[in-house]
Parts: sequence; C-alpha cells; structure tokens
Amino acid sequence: MVVVGGGPAGIAASWSAARHGAKVLLVERYGFLGGMGTAGGVTNFAGLYGVRQGEMKQVVHGVVDEIFDRLLAMDGLNDPQDGMQGRIRVRSYDMSAYKCVADQMMVDAGVEVLFHAWAAQVSMEDSRIKALFVETKSGRQAVLAKSFIDCSGDADVAAFSGVPYETGDGQGSGLYPTTMFRLAHVNPEAAMAAVGDFQAINVLMKKVQAEKPGAYQFPREGAILRPQKNPSEWRANVTQIAQANGCAMDATNARQLSQGELEGRHQIGEFFRFLKNEVPGFAQANITEIAPQVGIRESRRIQGVYALTGDDILNCASFKDSIGCSAWPMEMHAQGKIEWQFPLQAQGAYQRLYNDLPWRMLVPQTVSNLLVAGRCASMTHEGQSAARVSGGCFVMGQAAGTAAAHASDSSGFEHQDIAVLQQYLIQDACYLELEQVS
Repeated sequence: MVVVGGGPAGIAASWSAARHGAKVLLVERYGFLGGMGTAGGVTNFAGLYGVRQGEMKQVVHGVVDEIFDRLLAMDGLNDPQDGMQGRIRVRSYDMSAYKCVADQMMVDAGVEVLFHAWAAQVSMEDSRIKALFVETKSGRQAVLAKSFIDCSGDADVAAFSGVPYETGDGQGSGLYPTTMFRLAHVNPEAAMAAVGDFQAINVLMKKVQAEKPGAYQFPREGAILRPQKNPSEWRANVTQIAQANGCAMDATNARQLSQGELEGRHQIGEFFRFLKNEVPGFAQANITEIAPQVGIRESRRIQGVYALTGDDILNCASFKDSIGCSAWPMEMHAQGKIEWQFPLQAQGAYQRLYNDLPWRMLVPQTVSNLLVAGRCASMTHEGQSAARVSGGCFVMGQAAGTAAAHASDSSGFEHQDIAVLQQYLIQDACYLELEQVS
C-alpha cells in the first residue's frame, strides 16, 4: 500500500495500516512528517475536544492517544487550552518533539518512509491505479501497489487519476492561507493579560489604527496569539495571503504559491513591528521561526460518494457509516476576516455539539483502489472549513489505513463492509457513537 502525504491523515493511515499487517510506503515531500502541523507551523491539535452533555471532552481517540503518550514522554505536549468563550479546545505541542514522535511511530510500526519525494503522475488500468510515479533526488520512480491513500492535502493523486474535484468556494476564491510564525522571549503574564482573549487583540489593533492612521497595515481583522509548551514562546496566526485580485491564493498554482511565500513573510515583518511597539509583553520578543511553507487551508476537494456539508457541521450530523467524530466549528477564513459558525443546539442522545464523519467521504466516485483522507476528502467548501483540522484528519486517516489493510484485490472501497471496519476502529480505541444512529 502507498500513502501519499505525511500530515495527520497520512501518519494515521500509515500507522494504522501497518499495525493491521499491511506493507506500507509513506511518500512525503519534506524531510519530516506532520504536514501543516510542522511544515505549516500550526503547532496545535484542533478538533479533538467537543461538548458532550454540557462538558468539554476528548472525542477523537485512537492514533491520537498514541501521539499524546509519546509527546508527554518527551515533555512536548501542553495542557488543553480553551478559547472562544469555552467553545473550542486545542492542545499545543513542541514541533521538534512532534517530528521525532512521528518518525519513531513509523519506524516502530514498520512503515517505510520515502522523504523528499512527491507524487508526479499515475498509470491507470481501467478504474484502478496500477502505479504511482514519484519524483525523488534519485529521479522519477514508479511504485506498484494494491491500494493507494491520498493524504496529500491537495488531492494530487486523485487529480492525476481523473477523480472529479472542486476547488475553493467555486467562485475563484476559498479559505485564505496563512504563513505562521513563532516568537520567543515573550513576557507571558503581560502578553496573556493583553491578548489572552481572542477579541482583545482585535480591539487593540483597531485602537492603534484609529490613533495612528497608516502606521500599520493589517491583512485581516484580529489575530490568534497563543502560548506554546514554553510559556515564553508564542504562536502567531495573523497573515492572510491573497491574489492580486483579492481572491484567496490558489495553492495548486506554482506561481501563486511562490508569490504567496513572499507575501506571507512580508506581512510577518509588518505585524512583528506592531507587536514590538504596541502590545504589552512583546517588547523583547524575537521571531524564532517562520514556517517552512505558507499554511494551506483549502485547495482541491474530491467528489466522493458523499460530501460533508456545512449543515452537517451545524446540525451535529450522525451517520450510520460513521468512522469517528469531528469537533471543530465552521472556521471560514474570508477576505479580511475569520467567520466562525457553531452548532446552535446540542443534538442526539449524547446532547453533543460535534458531528460524525462518514466513510463515504473518503471514497472517490471513479477510482476503485483509491481512498482520499484529510482536507482534500469529499466535502463542500463550508463542511471543509471545519473537518480540515487535525482532529478530523486523524479520524479519516485511521479509517482509511485500517480499511486498506483489510481490502481484497477484487472489490473496490465502495463495497467496504462498514460494520466490520467500525469494529476494527473500536478495537483500536477509536471513539464512535454508533448507538445514537437510528
């Protein structure tokens, strides 16, 4: 089996498949794993915790628990951090520790990892992928496999295979990308008092703009500034990358992606000047890292057997073919702002404020031996704004890897026995709320 992309979906898919007896090759374009959580500088896990019966609880388990245990052993995992008036919870981590944990998990599971390689093309035989061509420092190579899992984030393998897909909002834009950066030597007490609430930094930015017109150019309203494992180290989520026409940068366009890298670092320099001059706790701070690449939220999304929708998020949807839970609201990075939408009323027997993810969203319409997991799975623009975060990606990846490890050569993934898959997931300590589905 071949897994393309070593983000949370790819890590979960590879680890799960190998533990279920599959021979796995994981293809990753960088020299480390983690996806947007390392290459994109995200540095926290989101979508793992949701409100159930009035309490915030962890509702994504399985491979995540293994990662947590290993990060804790390295003292690389922060305590849970709440935000948005207690409606979301994340866990930040030490990025270097995460890279090492992901490496060791693959080694321990027997996964072969091919770093510095990326999907370039496929060879098809009827409705099946026969071979995947990858570009490497050793030249282009062909990899033969029984099944393939596309966790590339951009649905590269699916697109090469002719799977129909959508991009962005369907009108030339989409969720805007962000170049992340980290700061060291922050005064944590002063900084938390100034910007600990998500709205506080927004108020401060508007106040400074009113008092000093033209002194600072902000690409969007507000910012997300949060402490990391070391309380004097903070993560900054403040930039927004657009095309010249104002639409979101297209991450599948090489020229736009290149220009976006330049623009992201320029915006970081401008915002850092504002932090140093205007925000308590940041006067002595310095930039300790700019993410290796601009953080991509949305590009291609395949058209699968089912597309997760915004209504599924807001209505806390449950599915008979559930593979796990996703506990993140709709987070729409629109032009100049972030728009949040939360479920309005707890649903189901568990009175929950989160939704299931269905197996069908991983199954493309036209290729029988391919699964697609992560932010490029089958979702609408609105549905993807929630399920794209790491929690949902871990769920999708673990289900895809487990299913692929037990797949037969003759039947396609559209014929998956859901009940059998669900039992495998439950045996592997994944959390599913199956009994609430009528």
